[in-house]
Amino acid sequence: MCGIAGFYHSAGKFNQETLEAMTLALAHRGPDAAGYHLNGPVGLGHRRLSILDLSSAANQPMRSADGNALVIFNGEIYNFKEIAADLGLNTRTSSDTEVLLEAYLAWGPQAIHRFNGMFAFAIWHEPKQELFICRDRMGIKPLYYLQNEDGIAFASELKSLLSLRNHYPFTLNAQAVHDFLLLGYIPEPQSIVAEVRKLPSGSYALYKNGKLLIESYWQPEEQVFAECLTNEIKAKEQLKSLVNSSVKYRMISDVPFGTFLSGGIDSSLVTAVAQHNSGHPVNTFSIGFNDSKHNESHYAEQVANYLGTHHHTFTVTEHDALECLDRMVDAYDEPYADSSAIPTMLVSKLARKHVTMTLSGDGGDELFLGYGAYTWARRLANPFVKAFKYPIHQTLATFGNNRMKRAAGLFIDVPETQIRPHIFSQEQYYFSENEVQQLINKPSHTFTPLNFSTPRKLMADEAQALFDLRYYLKDDLLTKVDRASMQFSLETRVPLLDYRIVTFALNLSPELKNKSGVAKYLLKQVLFDYVPAHFFDRPKWGFSIPLDKWLQKDLHYLIDRYCSDDACRNFGLINEKVLRFYKEQFEAGHTYYYNRLWQIVVLHKSLERLNLTH
Repeated sequence: MCGIAGFYHSAGKFNQETLEAMTLALAHRGPDAAGYHLNGPVGLGHRRLSILDLSSAANQPMRSADGNALVIFNGEIYNFKEIAADLGLNTRTSSDTEVLLEAYLAWGPQAIHRFNGMFAFAIWHEPKQELFICRDRMGIKPLYYLQNEDGIAFASELKSLLSLRNHYPFTLNAQAVHDFLLLGYIPEPQSIVAEVRKLPSGSYALYKNGKLLIESYWQPEEQVFAECLTNEIKAKEQLKSLVNSSVKYRMISDVPFGTFLSGGIDSSLVTAVAQHNSGHPVNTFSIGFNDSKHNESHYAEQVANYLGTHHHTFTVTEHDALECLDRMVDAYDEPYADSSAIPTMLVSKLARKHVTMTLSGDGGDELFLGYGAYTWARRLANPFVKAFKYPIHQTLATFGNNRMKRAAGLFIDVPETQIRPHIFSQEQYYFSENEVQQLINKPSHTFTPLNFSTPRKLMADEAQALFDLRYYLKDDLLTKVDRASMQFSLETRVPLLDYRIVTFALNLSPELKNKSGVAKYLLKQVLFDYVPAHFFDRPKWGFSIPLDKWLQKDLHYLIDRYCSDDACRNFGLINEKVLRFYKEQFEAGHTYYYNRLWQIVVLHKSLERLNLTH
């Protein structure tokens, strides 16, 4: 895993100092080596975290065998040995970087379809004067870029591009602020900076003669077939084989590795398969909390003991979260409200003391219908519920307890095009679209997700899950893991998001994902071949912190500071009177408003650091 940065600047204002500043901003992503190439208008910078071929021969930028091209690469190509064999390469290194570059030179952009991995890379072809940048299918690895009449600049993280402040007038993106308040993250291609965009996942871009052409080469909705797999026996065999293949691929490493183990279905399956394919105890890492409601560390320990892993647990306190908060804002650059970033950063810090690479269970819920949002999608698609949304909303909002009042928001009538983000925002306790419009001083934006067209009509829960694959998974969960782990120079791989598993899951009958009310049914059947089913006879909780309680006590000062009238007037985005209502409701015992207040805390704290004009 690494950090990449580069540019093509025709005006010639960028120099070695510019390139080194961009690259230095990514030092946490690659502490093992720094490399630069500057020739005329082109600059390529790289920070290396050595995982495969630890020798200096695998440092980057790496030049091709024919001398015509250079590559900078963040990620891993797991099947690089097979690709090298297909090409008949006599490689100089044992790294996947060399194979990636030679494959591109041999096959062009079509080479991407051969890659099984997570990647963001740039290739400069000198004779053709072409810059090619690319991002993996699922958006596991990030890539930001900006373009103007003088050229293009790109980097693994926004902070690298922000080092170019002397050259660009960076301004606040009002659309991104709106989307953040609705979703808790900023979806691609937006960024908090109006001049900077995210290269969409499953896409590549070619920059030549001052023009940037972006092409999509793979998207989840394009992998949905007309017929789905309904045979449970056959489906289980296929899934088990795919998971084994994916985990084995992702165990390829020249450095020590481990797994994040929460004790849930997904992380337990990844850990079990890794241990099954390992000749020694695998290192496993989990986080615990003093709050018993949120503490699942004993479940992780139970699974670890059964599998015989070498387990490590760290218990998180309010003090730990407080220490982590400033680092979190710096790590994520943009406003980012998923508070599970805090324990993710802490477990990454713990893991880095023992290993350099970890496996994570991300993706299982979106692929196999594990979230409560999918139950809500089914409920709200019911014709009876649709017909009586308003009276249900009024009854819950007027007479319900806190839990019912929170659920009342799900029954607000919204346009069909907005139902997916609406369900998501209300499940996460975020602001609804109507609330955002009232909260922002100058409302002028809405968020409309892409209209997915598939050969097979999807059920309501499948459509909600596809929305999550396109937005939540990529721009919240995968962003969370990438920034949290790389903040401590730790590579994290996600076996369940192997594109072969994604395609399989998209074409698995929903009856085998949620069978007789059992969520993630088929995935669980595979897991139970490794770990007894009774270990998981408990409600799903998730990797969260007791933020509602912390904001009432030790972290309350954050509300006092960042949700104050003064803060609203200082940043000029949020209506202080409307925000005051949410604070009063929270103080009065309606604690389900905690995530809305947390969003404002994160927004204002991020803007304080970014110092963007608007």
